[in-house]
Amino acid sequence: MLNARGESSQQVLLRGFGEYNFFSGKFMNAKEYLRRIGIDESSLSASSENLKLLQKRHLLRIPFENLDIHWRRPIVLDAENFYRKIVEEKRGGFCYELNGLFYNLLREIGFQSRMISARVAAGENGFSAEYDHMAILTETEGEEYLGDVGFGSFSAEPLRFVLDLEQADANGVFTIKKYDENYFEVLKKDAGIWKSEYIFTTSGRDLSEFAAMCRFHQTSPESHFTRGKICSLMTEKGRRTLTDKKFIETGNGERKELSIDSEEQFNEILVREFQIKPVFGQM
Repeated sequence: MLNARGESSQQVLLRGFGEYNFFSGKFMNAKEYLRRIGIDESSLSASSENLKLLQKRHLLRIPFENLDIHWRRPIVLDAENFYRKIVEEKRGGFCYELNGLFYNLLREIGFQSRMISARVAAGENGFSAEYDHMAILTETEGEEYLGDVGFGSFSAEPLRFVLDLEQADANGVFTIKKYDENYFEVLKKDAGIWKSEYIFTTSGRDLSEFAAMCRFHQTSPESHFTRGKICSLMTEKGRRTLTDKKFIETGNGERKELSIDSEEQFNEILVREFQIKPVFGQM
């Protein structure tokens, strides 16, 4: 079978990734990172099955959250900072942090991975700016996969980078299509209708290239991240999401909502449901 580029498995294996080398991983204790996501094995091979395992466990253990923006703690694009926050402090983060660190774990294990830039679907406004979102492309066992642990309610497992293939997992049905000569598009089926998630290019990116958009999301009133707090985690049965206004829990086709009336109530649920204690700093 040909991949999205029209390459055979042999061609995929022959295509190198050396130019996308980023961090050596020396700052990171891979065993502690794996333990953080509920994997106690001392070593993992760079296989497709383990790639799926890693993404799913990551999504079940590490929340998507933008709390530092509202606690006035600057988010600096540095993988060592990501490790300290996510692994040592047992926090979550948003896409640059989550996918930025996950990329390093994949490379440490031996996967051929690279960070890529994506533009998020914005309804009638088309798509957001370049570098608005970070995702990961990984090649293993002759196939390429789109991985993402930093996009909220996305696929539970990496998506095979094969065009027009419907792929179902615990979080829904997805497909990847050719958008134009430069971009590919990820779509999710919602009530029988395909809805765009984001478009992306396949070029490898350096973490520093996302700096301007990371700063925008922390400071601009136009960023949805500055408009309210969110903490969201995938569960075995659904998802738990906390915002300034609601705590929503879904599972087994059921949905429960609780209105949030105060900062104290928000913090109480944050500790109870996500094991995150409020912290504050200086911007």
